[in-house]
Amino acid sequence: MSPTRVLVLNSGSSSVKYQLLDMRDSSRLAVGLVERIGEETSRLKHTPLASGGASREWSGQIADHEAALKAVSEELAKDGLGLDSPELAAIGHRVVHGGKSFTEPTVIDGAVLAEIERLIPVAPLHNPANLTGIRTAQALRPDLPQVAVFDTAFHTTMPESAARYAIDVKTADEHRIRRYGFHGTSHAYVSRATAELLGKAPEEVNVIVLHLGNGASASAVRGGKCVDTSMGLTPLEGLVMGTRSGDMDPAVIFHLMRVGEMSTDEIDTLLNKKSGLIGLCGDNDMREIRRRVDEGDEEAQLAFDIYIHRLKKYIGAYYAVLGRVDAVAFTAGVGENASPVREAAVAGLQELGLAVDSELNAVRSDEPRLISPAQARVAVAVVPTDEELEIATQTYALVGQ
Repeated sequence: MSPTRVLVLNSGSSSVKYQLLDMRDSSRLAVGLVERIGEETSRLKHTPLASGGASREWSGQIADHEAALKAVSEELAKDGLGLDSPELAAIGHRVVHGGKSFTEPTVIDGAVLAEIERLIPVAPLHNPANLTGIRTAQALRPDLPQVAVFDTAFHTTMPESAARYAIDVKTADEHRIRRYGFHGTSHAYVSRATAELLGKAPEEVNVIVLHLGNGASASAVRGGKCVDTSMGLTPLEGLVMGTRSGDMDPAVIFHLMRVGEMSTDEIDTLLNKKSGLIGLCGDNDMREIRRRVDEGDEEAQLAFDIYIHRLKKYIGAYYAVLGRVDAVAFTAGVGENASPVREAAVAGLQELGLAVDSELNAVRSDEPRLISPAQARVAVAVVPTDEELEIATQTYALVGQ
């Protein structure tokens, strides 16, 4: 019998998230997280779901990603799920930036590694960590197919009219300046799951997907293909996020350099880590912001209003891009759990066929569901994202060929 298991690795700069799935039924056999790699207080949490066993936690020093993956392998082996298992078909890696080169999942070889490395200047926080995870996994299982699944791949179907910035073409091409988009595995999964929720094929459905977490992005998906998305060259563009500003006049940067005498690094930190909700009100947790709003906190209220205003603008813009919208789907931490955000984002858009049923919106569930009234012209849905399953599915479909 052919191997059916896929290990999904998401390697960050100081962490490794992992899931082991059996693709016969898409079931999860184990999940875990290694965090604070390189620190004295590293931590590993492993949960063996196949056996129904209790989670195991370990604290100590994990020096690097190689040590982290070896620790993961040891934990999996305790449950009979080790990396040496003949049932392991492949390892699927989340890679944040694939540029224009990678439009689909790709088996990793030397040329692929070189291209991911060449893209580091446009993804300096993510691609180096992704590369480290890949190389470490290759060293542990050099015989096993390793597959890169790119955050940017789903957005490569955008037309040039949406992907190009209106700057000098030669300069843009020389420095790879264009809109790439991110959260692609989530947008792909959620747009397809939304079509399924409506009882239709993805090719029949136009969906606006709102991935609202600490990082947030919107996409316009026509017939299963992305035609526009809110993030650009980097994940900074677009919606107001937990710590990122989103859309802003670029001249603000020149102003801060000239008048504020701030360095490039200081401005980078300001816009990526000290802006968005945390810059507006000191909190980037929507639950805390809503608690403060309910207590009459004006600063929190303004932050919430700015967040919703930007979100509503993108809904309207993508409605215009698509021409016909069958559904608006909310996903990720905020999108799935913050009912006031969903209600406020859709409020006032009745002329566009959008409305939320307050009772349905208040229901908490891990299942995909509609929260719009039965007679609404456009469905409003909450669809929990599953990026790990999407990576595993794409990886297995590739190696299965």
